[in-house]
Amino acid sequence: MKILVANPRGFCAGVERAIAIVEQVLARFPPPVYVRHEVVHNRVVVADLKRRGAIFVDDIAAIPEGSLCIFSAHGVSLAVRAQAQQRNLQLFDATCPLVAKVHLEVARHCASGADVVLIGHRGHPEVEGTLGQCAAGAGRMHCIESAAEVAGLAVRDPERVAYVTQTTLSTADTAATIAALRARFPKLMGPRKSDICYATQNRQDALRTLAADCDLILVIGSVTSSNSNRLRELATRQGVVAYLIDGPEDLQQSWLDGVECIGLTAGASAPEHLVTEVIDQLRAWGAATIEEQPGQREDVVFSLPKTLTDLPLS
Repeated sequence: MKILVANPRGFCAGVERAIAIVEQVLARFPPPVYVRHEVVHNRVVVADLKRRGAIFVDDIAAIPEGSLCIFSAHGVSLAVRAQAQQRNLQLFDATCPLVAKVHLEVARHCASGADVVLIGHRGHPEVEGTLGQCAAGAGRMHCIESAAEVAGLAVRDPERVAYVTQTTLSTADTAATIAALRARFPKLMGPRKSDICYATQNRQDALRTLAADCDLILVIGSVTSSNSNRLRELATRQGVVAYLIDGPEDLQQSWLDGVECIGLTAGASAPEHLVTEVIDQLRAWGAATIEEQPGQREDVVFSLPKTLTDLPLS
């Protein structure tokens, strides 16, 4: 039995930055350190940061006034920012710069009075944050998940409609929806460059390569991780049996019956040590060969806030 390991895989620059911000805050301030929502959607990462003193909350109201608060990589709405300021919280922002780019696009379109359509999964924290970027009295936001919802959109002016997308979707999934929007709104405005995260796209491309050669695909990532779920869905659409796992403890040996080649990848919020641990378990169950796939080189790095790095260590 052979294992093909995808490249690239695992942490993207936005996730690395968000985790580093929490780690740096923990190193510079006494507890408690509050984080609004899971800083990244990975159970193992969140559990580790909890052990080190981070307290994760979903509601700003749960944070005592004047405390230190970190916004997660998924970003927050204008209302959440205002609420944090009202509570005099000391803020550090771990919003992924690519999500922040989408927020700026929304703010610009809303300021011009346009209706902005967000293609994304309702209820996801990134979507909730992006939907909340329209200032009061400006444009209007709409959220749709598929091309089938385009016909039901009620906009004020069909000639003043723009769109943005959740960063962790599949380009294939959004293509049909964008096409439907353009067909209904010929003057549709969109981003100069796709909102889909470079890391999301690279991991999807790497998975397509794996799926062509493998009998089984294992995606390391938590069920709350949008980009990890998209990887599993993509493998299934390629006709390969695929499972989403948090780590080796989720593996079932019966999955390997009759399997000659396993494809292994990890979502953008999954740490590399989980890849190693899964490989070790598969070796114990008979995997004899491990091959790293060639792939797109990633050299993107997002810097940490100087307001944080200039502070002395405690």
